[in-house]
Amino acid sequence: MRDYRDAKAMAKAMREALAARDLQITHSEALEIVARQFGLETWNILSAKMEPAALPPAGNIAFEQAVPIVRIFDVAKAHEFYLGFLGFSVDWEHRYGDSFPLYTQVSRGGLRLHLSEHAGDATPGCNMVVYMRGIRALHEELIGKNYRYMRPGLEDEGTRLEVTVIDPFQNRIRFMELKD
Repeated sequence: MRDYRDAKAMAKAMREALAARDLQITHSEALEIVARQFGLETWNILSAKMEPAALPPAGNIAFEQAVPIVRIFDVAKAHEFYLGFLGFSVDWEHRYGDSFPLYTQVSRGGLRLHLSEHAGDATPGCNMVVYMRGIRALHEELIGKNYRYMRPGLEDEGTRLEVTVIDPFQNRIRFMELKD
């Protein structure tokens, strides 16, 4: 196995296949099953045995994608906004127990966000910029959903086009496409 992302991708694929058959399991349960498929007792043991991702040659620095943590207070409202309105999918969810706060990753295309109910992970009211292509299509898609709490405009800012959305927790996402 190249790195941990392969095992996580296996867990995600398993969850999706089971969901298609109306069988729901958590991401944590899927990770534990994948670990057992490799003959190990737990996900923690599997993740410790996996090879790390290849590092860049000495002296070179390589950054990967930054993943913002977004503070949420209500999972249903967060799902309505991020999954329903913006079209993200849940990649994984984590809770320390049944009545503990949610920490989850959602994604769409190459964009990943972490949503957290944990106090101290992030401050509500954050502002982030997401550079993208296809902003006109995104704008049309969002307007077409008739989301009762948000009808974003498409703003021409001279060198870029922008669509700004604000989630139910006052977190602002500014989607930007640079003009040629």
